[in-house]
Amino acid sequence: MKNNYFLFIFLILTVSCANPIPRKPVLRKTSSFLKESVVLNKTMNESEENMFRVLMEKDSLTAYLASPNGFWYTFNQKNTDSYKPKTGDHIFYSYAVYDINNAVIYSAEEIGEQTYITDKQEIIEGLRNGLKLMGAGDEATFLFPSHKVYGYLGDSNKIEINQPLIFKVQLIKINRKNESN
Repeated sequence: MKNNYFLFIFLILTVSCANPIPRKPVLRKTSSFLKESVVLNKTMNESEENMFRVLMEKDSLTAYLASPNGFWYTFNQKNTDSYKPKTGDHIFYSYAVYDINNAVIYSAEEIGEQTYITDKQEIIEGLRNGLKLMGAGDEATFLFPSHKVYGYLGDSNKIEINQPLIFKVQLIKINRKNESN
């Protein structure tokens, strides 16, 4: 009886200590979807860049600058203040959003004055990078490809998916980080 008891415990320990056998995946995924996505995105970016080039050629009196962040801009009004926002600065700005044909999507009045603490709050990438190029009192026009603004989601209201946009931005005031209000 005692031997049966030890034999029973030995069998349980032997069976319970076996390594589990991993199951093989039923479906193996390939990278073809990613390759197709890359090709689609490159084609879309090239198309948007061509649209902006045509727009800039039509507006030949305005000199647009290429940003290292992947968009174009021009200053409609340039102030003499050369201070640009730095991390932690509190800035006040307003902007209007236009489509590629210069039709108003959101007016500055509709959006209202905005505040932003530089690099400490989340705003769309294009606007975040564009504001850093401006000084207080500057007014600029930015040509943003869709991946720099609302991308493949749009804004679920007036801005469509993958829509390149024109932003007309006025930087009203910069409160420097170490300035007291």
